[in-house]
Amino acid sequence: MPLDIVIGAQWGDEGKGRVVDLLAKESDFVARYNGGDNAGHTVTVGNKIYKLHVITSGILHPHTRGVIGNGMVLNPQTLIEEMENLKDAGMTISPERLWISDAAQLITPAHRLLDSAQDAALGNSRIGTTGRGIGPAYVDKASRRGLRAGEMLDEEAFRDRVARHFENANQMLVDLYHQPAMDTQTLVNEFLGSMARLRPYIHRIGPMIQAAIDGGKTILGEGAQGTLLDVEQGTYPYVTSSCTTSTGIFSGLGIGVQPVRRVIGVTKAFQTRVGAGPFPTELYGDMANFLRGSGSNPWDEYGTTTGRPRRVGWLDLVLLGYAHEINRFTELFITKLDILSGLQEIPVCVAYKYNGMKMRSLDFSGDARLMAECQPIYQNLPGWQEPLGACRRWQDLPAAARKYVEFIEQTIGLPVKNISVGSERSALIVRD
Repeated sequence: MPLDIVIGAQWGDEGKGRVVDLLAKESDFVARYNGGDNAGHTVTVGNKIYKLHVITSGILHPHTRGVIGNGMVLNPQTLIEEMENLKDAGMTISPERLWISDAAQLITPAHRLLDSAQDAALGNSRIGTTGRGIGPAYVDKASRRGLRAGEMLDEEAFRDRVARHFENANQMLVDLYHQPAMDTQTLVNEFLGSMARLRPYIHRIGPMIQAAIDGGKTILGEGAQGTLLDVEQGTYPYVTSSCTTSTGIFSGLGIGVQPVRRVIGVTKAFQTRVGAGPFPTELYGDMANFLRGSGSNPWDEYGTTTGRPRRVGWLDLVLLGYAHEINRFTELFITKLDILSGLQEIPVCVAYKYNGMKMRSLDFSGDARLMAECQPIYQNLPGWQEPLGACRRWQDLPAAARKYVEFIEQTIGLPVKNISVGSERSALIVRD
């Protein structure tokens, strides 16, 4: 039963899209099971750059089937735009190639307006959401008033449900957040029109995925965001609204607990995050600009979804070890090792100092308040000057770069099986 999972080991934006693109070559199904269009994946193929927020990046391979699981919250308009962009690029996007779970929750324009209004109302305590409506959609799901994709199959009843949803949201916007009222009738009609286009793609996917697994097909689960944004185990309250860890694949696709072949933890060679929250190894000034880049290259540290410059810092092995404990990775995939070229030495956080005591991964709880009081303890490793973009074998890397990777392996206790050294699909080192 070949079930593989790709998980972000940091605060998201680790480069999972290109990892999924690589592994999808040997997969029959590539399935997203959490999050929404707040997740963004950038994949470079030749001279084409694909930025995807809803559809899995695995769909770029013509033999794969893409799946949108019931653990996701789905913005129909975003999905339709991506489908059209992929079709314009010459790809086949059909009901045979793309499945949408009938239990996937829907994001409406009202959710997006509520998201922005709610975050703004927090003032200095704001979380820094993407404004994509993810949180309000999950709130509706938990409150048992959410809209599900399968309801579209009964058009008359669905129209009534959508109209009530917009009316209720309008009242909250006006009375609670003092925002202008929406033109609900126009928005209802536009939303219903988008959903009508997606009707042929909607299925009860759990039994279909399980049948594929039982038949020996390879399923690749694509986790959105990253472990440290998990609503249960992340750096709460600066988290997303879904389960971003490996166990979420079972409920997020509607399949039972069963053996998993691989759990690939994706981490950058340094640390980044977008939005608010504590960041023990954060850098500022010239060194931050060095790691972040100018923004002129899609490989630079600017959010695929938000466009905001990412906060950057040295690699934090306390958090990477914590992510391993939660997900039980079988291996690591390191991205952006090439960015570290040109440094004389590279500090790596190996522990925290908290209240005069040394804290390691097993002592960490995910509590953001505690993390804000932690000071990083660094070990300095030798840097290297050589550019890595042309390296394709482990032996091609400078000795110091190999030692950097080996130090991560030894500290976390996991093999690093793949290393990316550039934005292009081929800029990759695969280790035996």
